[in-house]
Amino acid sequence: MKFIQTRGFDANKAEKVTFSEAILSPIASFGGLYVPEELPELGEEFLNKHLNSSYKELAKDMLSRFEIDIDGAVIDEALNLYDKFDDASNPVPVVKVKENLYISELYHGPTRAFKDMALQPFGVVLSSIAQRLNENYLILAATSGDTGPAALETFKNRANVKVACMYPDGGTSDVQRLQMVTEDAKNLKVIGIHGVFDDAQNALKRLLASESFKEALAQKDTKLSAANSVNFGRIIFQIIYHIHSYLELVRQNGITMGEKVYLNVPSGNFGNALGGYYAWKMGLPVAKIIISSNENNVLTKLIRDGKYDIRDCAVVGTTSPAMDILKSSNVERVLYDLFGTQRTKELMFDLEEQNFYKLTSEELDKLRESFDADFCNGDEGKKYIKEIFEGYHYLMDPHTATCMKSYETCSNPEIKTIAYSTAEWTKFSPVIANALTGEKDAQDIQALESISKVAGLEIPTMIRRLFSKEIAQKTIIEKENIESEILKFL
Repeated sequence: MKFIQTRGFDANKAEKVTFSEAILSPIASFGGLYVPEELPELGEEFLNKHLNSSYKELAKDMLSRFEIDIDGAVIDEALNLYDKFDDASNPVPVVKVKENLYISELYHGPTRAFKDMALQPFGVVLSSIAQRLNENYLILAATSGDTGPAALETFKNRANVKVACMYPDGGTSDVQRLQMVTEDAKNLKVIGIHGVFDDAQNALKRLLASESFKEALAQKDTKLSAANSVNFGRIIFQIIYHIHSYLELVRQNGITMGEKVYLNVPSGNFGNALGGYYAWKMGLPVAKIIISSNENNVLTKLIRDGKYDIRDCAVVGTTSPAMDILKSSNVERVLYDLFGTQRTKELMFDLEEQNFYKLTSEELDKLRESFDADFCNGDEGKKYIKEIFEGYHYLMDPHTATCMKSYETCSNPEIKTIAYSTAEWTKFSPVIANALTGEKDAQDIQALESISKVAGLEIPTMIRRLFSKEIAQKTIIEKENIESEILKFL
């Protein structure tokens, strides 16, 4: 299968590329992104075939339908990393919370967040390609809290790869920060910046498109790629768990095969939602994809009103910081799928130049055929955390809690909902402790102990150890100095 470009192609890049080429150099012509030339069809026959398959069997068959140019042995090695999740036989448990509400738990990997689902195998794939080509790569990662730890975990000590990971200083939870700054592998560099996630992501996109930066890397015998979900190597692995979650509902007799469900996704950079959208386009029975946001609710406004408007906007710090994002990169891939190359290019240039674009009424109608949206503020989220724990004995993190608002406002109660839990409770313990007990200003370790006692849950060893590990990464800089700091690292 070939991959094409969301904004058309210029003379500097090939019109179509292979999967390997798309993940090694993820930014396409005119600053656009790569998308599959066509999506494989996975109808009811495919779903029935995998009703009793393991997660790895499902994943391998789905990947084979894309006909990617990756050796089968490498794919097997990549997928075998799911064996290291909490339950090798079921790395993504789906838990019934209410009669028509199920939670797909995506956080059972090594960094306790959903980014492990894609980045664990992605690290093996990208490193293997680099070794096959005998090339060295710098992998850029910009994180609002979860991509960073997962990228560092998957790439540490891998051959032919170095990683520079940027995060907003003060914009992550303590656990997320510790997961990054305690990494001591020599091929990793963690950079805190004075700014917000969008500053880090903008720097990443600028560097990926910068010829002078690439020339500086070439002098160090290094090429450039990225671990963010601008890279389709991330997205392809995110399609799988939506299919798995649907099959889990069938296996649990929650639905019958072919019955439509809602996919309710807490959304930041929109990669998780895009994976669900592609699964739907490939044949998964979906009624609608519901986008759940926090106070940074640009996606709610886009889906309700057709306006992407971040003029005079600043990122608001919230209790769900991994979603504190204004520019959601993967919306572009949906725009391309719905409206084509030329219109996508127009809209994205408007966003980049004016911080604004507006869909026509016809375009908005088309978007709303697939999506609905609502947002949840921090106080509402804490209320849902407490209500769901006390009423249904289920503990969720603040990002998952945003789904509860849109579950109430956007769902038909006769249709089952799969909501996606993107992080374990351990990563945002002060917020959860405040929701459950009312305690304020608790440090992470005190909040973890409090929740453990109230909920009767063990603090995972990998989380507890963070608080006694040595800080290995101490760099905090102004955002203007990112490029020079990365070059100094190399």
